[in-house]
Amino acid sequence: MLAHGMKFEEQSITWIQRALPTLAEGFSSLPSNDSAPIDDAVMLAVLQETATHLRENYPYFHPLYAGQMLKPPHPIARAAYALATWINPNNHALDGGRASSQMEIEAVQGLATMLGWPTHLGHLTSGGTFANLEALWIAGQLHPEKTILASEQAHYTHRRISGVLKIPFDSVATEPRGRIDLNALESRLQKGDVGTVVVTLGTTALGAIDPLPEILALRDRYGFRIHADAAYGGYFTLAKNLDAVAADSFAALSAVDSIVVDPHKHGLQPYGCGCVLFRDPSVGRFYKHDSPYTYFTSDELHLGEISLECSRAGASAVALWATQRALPLIRGGEFAGMLQSCHAAALELYSRIRASAMFVAPIPPQLDILVWAVSGATPEESSARARALFDAAARRNLHLALVHLPRSCFPENTWPTSSGMTPNAAPVQCLRSVLMKSEHLAWIDAIWERLEAAGQEILTPVKSVT
Repeated sequence: MLAHGMKFEEQSITWIQRALPTLAEGFSSLPSNDSAPIDDAVMLAVLQETATHLRENYPYFHPLYAGQMLKPPHPIARAAYALATWINPNNHALDGGRASSQMEIEAVQGLATMLGWPTHLGHLTSGGTFANLEALWIAGQLHPEKTILASEQAHYTHRRISGVLKIPFDSVATEPRGRIDLNALESRLQKGDVGTVVVTLGTTALGAIDPLPEILALRDRYGFRIHADAAYGGYFTLAKNLDAVAADSFAALSAVDSIVVDPHKHGLQPYGCGCVLFRDPSVGRFYKHDSPYTYFTSDELHLGEISLECSRAGASAVALWATQRALPLIRGGEFAGMLQSCHAAALELYSRIRASAMFVAPIPPQLDILVWAVSGATPEESSARARALFDAAARRNLHLALVHLPRSCFPENTWPTSSGMTPNAAPVQCLRSVLMKSEHLAWIDAIWERLEAAGQEILTPVKSVT
């Protein structure tokens, strides 16, 4: 049961075994329904085969995995999700998810309260992509034919979604730290055709935070909607150790028109669990439909009436509800402390990378994502070394990611012999770490030891043998 020196958590299995009789007791008045016997040997053999296949994954659950945005669910989320599958509720309608629909309403209210909204319209989705689709769909309904703007570092799905919805889309340049360029944004707004600006609170590549207070001031002048894509960063509104730009942006979040946050990222949930929220509940009118048939038997408003998705896993709502009961979304609480540890881990690793001659870290982390380059005489050599270090680190069980950064993100003297610092020059391939597990802070020494050894391996000239 050991994996890379870390024992897999097994307590949640015991919790399920002890809670399952309580669930069954609620249906004890039903007549017995003896199903066909299950062949224990066959099931176990299939599960053993399944487990063998799953071993081909990277160790996403372990602190030495710091590549993509993959965070293991909390044990209570795993257990609650599994418990719900015995019922397998569908939160499209109250008929299909009576208890889980109410749990979704309560869990989503918890997210809205965390983000500063006492009233809202919102629901869970299969992930951030669909949540953003709904937000931009509403934006298009309110401002038909008007353009949606997002920064060049915003997630690519905004452009793709706008294309699907047949809404005009344009991107805005970013400043060297990956945040939207306010001068470029205002210049684009002056055309008068913008209906919505997407503000990213936690870009995918850098974890950068767009300056929301300044964008709100522009909204007062130009009259557009603001959609906050906080799929990655939304939970950091609870953290107390962020820089001033990030803290001010999260503090201003309640003034935007719609928000997306992904509980399956920092909310400790299994995939897929996203959430879309609207400040004005009256946008629910756009969801209403007159179907020639209906299979709803309840007269109460149900979540299927305020969602573009039909079938949605009630188990996701149950897992989120249970997690928020165990770890309340409050500043200064245990859950908030986990987020602060993630940010502290990124700051510590940034400090060590900045002090090393082997690496170049041009941008301090605003959340828990850190990007850095490998030293080299030219941007091309730096990129090649980044690819080599990625492989060398993996051989030491340290799993990172590769990402391209525009050269404008680096100081002009980074490659003094290179003449390619123009805006159109090829980007630099860099290393990226996502330190989104609270344990990462305790593992920084182990991560640094492997990173430093990998750097020395690729940067040490190989002596020729005569």
